[in-house]
Amino acid sequence: MPRTTRTVTFSLPPDMADRVDEMMTQQGRSRSEFLREAVLRYIEECEWRGLLEYGEQTARQQGIGPEDVADLVEEYRAELNSPRT
Repeated sequence: MPRTTRTVTFSLPPDMADRVDEMMTQQGRSRSEFLREAVLRYIEECEWRGLLEYGEQTARQQGIGPEDVADLVEEYRAELNSPRT
């Protein structure tokens, strides 16, 4: 049966490694478990930032500012709730 994980090796400064070890001990998790979640959260944060940047750029291109958001949400909700013919 093939492995479902791949080993990746990287280095940390000693103080950061100590902090990782302290946190994983406090949480009762393995180092791999702790670091997998940390990397996953970082990846998701980067993806989310990219999505926000895309949304902001698209809004600017369409001339939509923060002051327009409440009205646009209200219009969208009204469209969803209107009877379809």
